[in-house]
Amino acid sequence: MARRAVLVTLAGVLAIVGVLVGAYYYAERPVTLKIAVGPPNSDDVKVVQTLSQAFSQHRSYVRLKPVQTDTAVASAEALAQGHVDLAIIRGDLDVPKNAQAVATLRKNFVVMWVPPAHGKGRKSGPKITKISQLAGRRVGVVGKTQANVNVLNIILRQYGVDPAKVEIVQFPANEAAEAIRNQKADVYLAAGPLNSKITLDAIAASTRDGGAPTFLAIDASEAIAQNHPSYEAGEIPAGTFGSADRPDEEVKTISFSHHIVARKGISDVTIAAFTRQLFAIRQQLMSEFPLAAKIETPDTDKDAVIPVHPGAAAFVDGEEKSFLDRYSDFIWWGLMGLSAMGSVGAWFAGYLKKDERDNNSTLRERLLDMIARARKSDSAEELDQMQSEADDILRDTLQCFEHGAIEEGALTAFNIALEQFHHAVADRRMLLISIPQNVQRVSAPLSKLAGV
Repeated sequence: MARRAVLVTLAGVLAIVGVLVGAYYYAERPVTLKIAVGPPNSDDVKVVQTLSQAFSQHRSYVRLKPVQTDTAVASAEALAQGHVDLAIIRGDLDVPKNAQAVATLRKNFVVMWVPPAHGKGRKSGPKITKISQLAGRRVGVVGKTQANVNVLNIILRQYGVDPAKVEIVQFPANEAAEAIRNQKADVYLAAGPLNSKITLDAIAASTRDGGAPTFLAIDASEAIAQNHPSYEAGEIPAGTFGSADRPDEEVKTISFSHHIVARKGISDVTIAAFTRQLFAIRQQLMSEFPLAAKIETPDTDKDAVIPVHPGAAAFVDGEEKSFLDRYSDFIWWGLMGLSAMGSVGAWFAGYLKKDERDNNSTLRERLLDMIARARKSDSAEELDQMQSEADDILRDTLQCFEHGAIEEGALTAFNIALEQFHHAVADRRMLLISIPQNVQRVSAPLSKLAGV
């Protein structure tokens, strides 16, 4: 019985451990998140593809499945419709209502410049040194996205220039250098990271006959940032674009960010893990992919333009919860529930064995009565009959003990009673053998009379 109890206990412990281990692996199983990013062949796509490969190689908890879109606007729309879990969006465009910030992927700076005058070219009018002089001019916008045109219009209005009086020429990013060499416009605008190859090539193409381009300062950057919260005032340091005169001194401008956003409602645990992985892998990617160095934590202020996802905020604030922190209440209540179920089960099992227990109590009382009868018995046949009955009682009692109807204490009490019965039978047999048969025949009636 002791071995059986140990085995049952061990089985119960193993079952609980198995449930906990299963719950742990279920909670920590890899999660794949779809992330929308575009346009194709852009720096954002390259960053996401690199992160996806790194997460897979490191067998991270969160994996990425890139979903390429035509533009950042399309990425935002995919998130808004719930087709993806994450998206790379421009902060100066309409942000989906269900978007929450996870990280700032990079900052983009608006660069405006005027190529140097070409000696043999056609007349281009007075030299442009200020944005307020752009009325009646052609402005070339690098990239086909409407978002860059919107930025230009905001800048023009800030300086009192009617956008309708400016001829805007857009061309794809991969054709920017050729368009500039062919003098497609008087002024050019590009928006991207300061180390963007597209911007660097475009500015390099503006160099003519050894002359350097003139960079137009957006001195009203703070006013623009005040009126349009998605923009920030920024500066382009001297020499950013490859030489000391590109530009030759610090130039004021505006900047905006590309954000990694998550769809509202995604598990805080999942986004916290993704954010942790993102910043852990960033250091490893910087050597082979410099843009990874631009990844920053999101703005956790309550008045942020894009509200932060609670999971990302937990990582930034150092409040990310461990497995035990997240599920300690479930584990505790689960153990309490198992204990309660065990108690209820034990009570129910005991209730089902109530009749068997009551029957055994009756048999024990019967055995005690047989002790008194054995001490007064006058025949060996009666003693044999009682002995046979005692054997049956013993068999039933042992079965009750094996079924768990009686406890070890009750079995011990029964053993004492059985031992007394055997002593009584043995003593009575010895007495019957020692008395002559004729005395027995005479004493029997006398005993009955004495009984009367």
